[in-house]
Amino acid sequence: MDLRNYLKAGYPGLYIETHEPLRAIASIEAEGWRVYAWDCQRGIIERESGKIIEDVRDPLGAIKWLVVRNDTVLFVQNFHHFVESVEIIQEIQNSIPIWKGSGCCLVMVGPRVRIPVEIDSFFTILDFRLPSRDELRIIQKELGGSVGVEVVEGAVEAALGLTEFESETAFALSLVLKKEFCPQVITGQKMQMIRRTGLMEFWPPVPVEEVAGLDLLKQYLMNRRKAFEPGGEHLPRPKALLLVGIPGTGKSLSCKAAASIFGWPLIRLDISSLKGSLVGESERRIRQATATIDAFGRAVVWLDEVEKAFAGVKSSGSTDGGTSSGMFGHFLTWMQETTSPVLVMATANNVQELPPEFLRAGRFDAMFFVDVPTTQERLEVIRIMNNRYGSQIPEESSQELNGWTGAEIEQLAKDSLFDGLEEALKTIVPLSKTMKEEINALQQWATTRARRANTPEGTDGTKTVRRVK
Repeated sequence: MDLRNYLKAGYPGLYIETHEPLRAIASIEAEGWRVYAWDCQRGIIERESGKIIEDVRDPLGAIKWLVVRNDTVLFVQNFHHFVESVEIIQEIQNSIPIWKGSGCCLVMVGPRVRIPVEIDSFFTILDFRLPSRDELRIIQKELGGSVGVEVVEGAVEAALGLTEFESETAFALSLVLKKEFCPQVITGQKMQMIRRTGLMEFWPPVPVEEVAGLDLLKQYLMNRRKAFEPGGEHLPRPKALLLVGIPGTGKSLSCKAAASIFGWPLIRLDISSLKGSLVGESERRIRQATATIDAFGRAVVWLDEVEKAFAGVKSSGSTDGGTSSGMFGHFLTWMQETTSPVLVMATANNVQELPPEFLRAGRFDAMFFVDVPTTQERLEVIRIMNNRYGSQIPEESSQELNGWTGAEIEQLAKDSLFDGLEEALKTIVPLSKTMKEEINALQQWATTRARRANTPEGTDGTKTVRRVK
């Protein structure tokens, strides 16, 4: 990062947003200005030599020290812990015109914070980028050179989004565990980014063999995987898919299987849990979550029952001061504009509850309708459940279980172990009976509005609607 243009223009205050303050202070260009750093333990330090030149540990004293200088840049660490003080605010207000006239600049370096409103107009916020691919290669080369280990491009890609310290320690751990730079080890360490936020959680991917049927959806995902593989850089990358359909038909399971198909971690983002009680907290948390996902990259982001997460968006202005609407707007913008290699997989049971702007053309790469299983798919479900639970549901029951969802067949397998198959069949009432009208309406809606996830009944390949009788 080069500050010279800002300094030439007479900017008296800058805020460098980063979690790497030492790396930022050491590498930012400010040629032509005298450059110093300050912290509350060592005082004023000359950047180039690292020598302590003034024992000024008081933050107020640091500001006053800069007032009597000319053409000087002072980087200050952890200053956001002091800047709320009225004395600091007043001193900065008094000093700004002096710094502007003397060519001095106060540069705060630290994580994203709220600058007090009294002085926020004096500070321009700049982002300090994380290590690039070239810088990560250099780190690998330095670590691997002494032990004869070559640079691994996959590990470089896996480390994107980590700080210099995080990437160096992850590479070192990989050398200790695997005697090489292993992308899986790097990704495992990278997961700490998600865990530290407390805003999201990792879920284990599900092998695609555990998902019965849904061949059209599986084929779609396998075809689009090429866009993220070497040699597929020219292909357009899918960003988001929406799975709508009947509860219990495997929408959430498909999201878990998508992570397995892509070979990526699965991040579950619960929008509702991000809502906070303080003004602005919800918007801040959704921005932090999407920024972390961007930095993490190469992940399937799973939003379950998204219609509930964004319920009340239309009435947000009168019910919650616009919080839901603000979160919804940011998420839609991020989903549309992000350039990170992530795939958003959203599920919905009742698509009619979703805001229209969520469904407009271009928002999702595709919308799939997940119907009740076909005869062949029910047979696959029976085989999977018998293998999983040791149950003995006859395969010919796939005809008898017409209209049953995969979740209902799983419950049948579990109940049959205790009550016997015949009794379990009597006690389970499938949704195809209790919600017959709603399911038929949803199936009819999907005929012209969504792609099918299931392979159609029969062998003619036509898109038929399996109405519940």
